[in-house]
Amino acid sequence: MTTPTAPTGHPAAPDPVVEIYERRLAARLGVEHVVAVSSGTAALHCALAALGVGPGTEVLVPALTVIMSAAPVAHLGARPVFVDCLPDGDLDPHDATAKTTPRTAAIMQVQLWGRTGNQTLARALADRHGLPLVVDSCQALGSTVDSHQAGLHGDVACFSTHDLKLLRTGEGGFLTTDNPTIAAHARAYRSHGHTPDGPAGLGHNYRLAAALAHLGLAELDHLDDTLAHRVALTTLAHQLLAEVPGLEPVPADPGCNHYAPLARITLPRPRAFAEHLATRGVPNSTGTFGLVPLDHRPQLADTEATGARCATAAEVLEGILALVLTHRDDEASVRRHVDTIAREVARWTSRH
Repeated sequence: MTTPTAPTGHPAAPDPVVEIYERRLAARLGVEHVVAVSSGTAALHCALAALGVGPGTEVLVPALTVIMSAAPVAHLGARPVFVDCLPDGDLDPHDATAKTTPRTAAIMQVQLWGRTGNQTLARALADRHGLPLVVDSCQALGSTVDSHQAGLHGDVACFSTHDLKLLRTGEGGFLTTDNPTIAAHARAYRSHGHTPDGPAGLGHNYRLAAALAHLGLAELDHLDDTLAHRVALTTLAHQLLAEVPGLEPVPADPGCNHYAPLARITLPRPRAFAEHLATRGVPNSTGTFGLVPLDHRPQLADTEATGARCATAAEVLEGILALVLTHRDDEASVRRHVDTIAREVARWTSRH
């Protein structure tokens, strides 16, 4: 379990309420160490730094994810190498193997939309290559595999508590690990490199504010109710979407936290339709946030990349409708969204 590592007031010591929050999280998740930080991106940054990712190294990152998954790799001076996915969105192990080199320092699995993916396959892939596995579970808190929190098969897992997540602290995040060395490095990195024995290198101010830890503790008290509510809303959304022509709900694996109801769009110009829905007040990943494969992001242009782009990831995102639900949604809002979708499907079909 997470324990204090430095005297109160020491630059490396978090506020006591942050330590309580870390212990509560560790107990709930069944892990040895939790390191609370200022965001999910900060958690990834600390985790990768703790694993020695830096200049001259590479990290295999799924192309099918948000830019926040890869940005910490680039900020550390390493090269993110984008890996294509299988048609179901899971990491393609063959593409990952083909892109593994002596410079590869870690493999990242991303549990996008709360879907866990094949954890056994990801763990086996990392073990086969002798590489640490980092799991970006920023959208998967509450998703379970065999009744255990998803993501914990990794050497380190990273979570977000942003206001749009299921456990909300406004901004915030944390990482989990059973490895004390990784935990110690991450704690130092979040506090400008300070350790109980003095400065150990450069780091960042990624400490979680005590006020936000108080919020996290309050949210933990009713997280199970929050999860049950989200599951119920997504189940309703999938039931209603199944009646809408041109949409095919994507069933979730048992234990998914239903972070986002998913449906395949079989209409003409599916991405344009998702973008159109966003203008009609239906928030979704591709239409509202412009989600594209990471190898299409100009900010992450890879001058060393060779071969074709990650075509399957592009195909998945081209035809997916990932509805965005938040704590503000209820049954009425879900029904309004689906009514809007049904109405716009009819109009779209008549025009195209």
